[in-house]
Amino acid sequence: MPLWNTLARAATAAGDEILLRQRGALYEIRFNGLELMSNLNHQSETVLAERSLRLHGRPEARVLIGGLGMGFTLRAALELLGPAARVTVCELIPEVAAWNRDRIGHLAGDPLRDPRVDLRVADVMEVLLEHRAGFDVILMDTDNGPDFTVRPANGRLYGDGGLAVLRRALRPDGLAAFWSATASEPFERVLDAQPWHWRRDDIQLIGGRVDAFHHIYLASAVPERVGARRAAPVPALAAP
Repeated sequence: MPLWNTLARAATAAGDEILLRQRGALYEIRFNGLELMSNLNHQSETVLAERSLRLHGRPEARVLIGGLGMGFTLRAALELLGPAARVTVCELIPEVAAWNRDRIGHLAGDPLRDPRVDLRVADVMEVLLEHRAGFDVILMDTDNGPDFTVRPANGRLYGDGGLAVLRRALRPDGLAAFWSATASEPFERVLDAQPWHWRRDDIQLIGGRVDAFHHIYLASAVPERVGARRAAPVPALAAP
């Protein structure tokens, strides 16, 4: 088995280390020694965009994606959106944005080259605060979910205040979706306390154990957007 090859590294002002590395066809971004994302199991990121946009149902939607990652959520959104759609992508770490342009963009078909995309190297909360009723769909993939935030400040995104800001940034019939590595009971209690209709979809990982899932929380002020409060587990997608 080939060894890992470090392609690039970056550091945040807080002293966190971000590492981009490769082993054969596998690429991985690590944050302080922990895997943050890879191109091995990204089907749930694809489902995050596909399910949300199909539920919303408008190909010319204005979309905000919190977190660029390796571009898989963005690519899936672009495949479903029409030519007049606009996608704003927020990426906090400049180096991750740069890596998507010059090192790993090919993994998702170079979605940043699409003219419908506006990349903002900024905190997604700042962008949400700039836009009142500005987005039809908001896709949050900034962390490993509400229970495993990349940095402590991101916890506000999943609390009462952050969700209120997000709700104001949505249009009245809009839809928000949150990616999570775990089913989060604390986050579900926060959603219950807000004027949301919501459900959780459980996405089984390709090649994973029967208990290996990622999770997507779908929320809207319009109950028809999300259907039942919780959905049954979703089978793993076919391998590409």
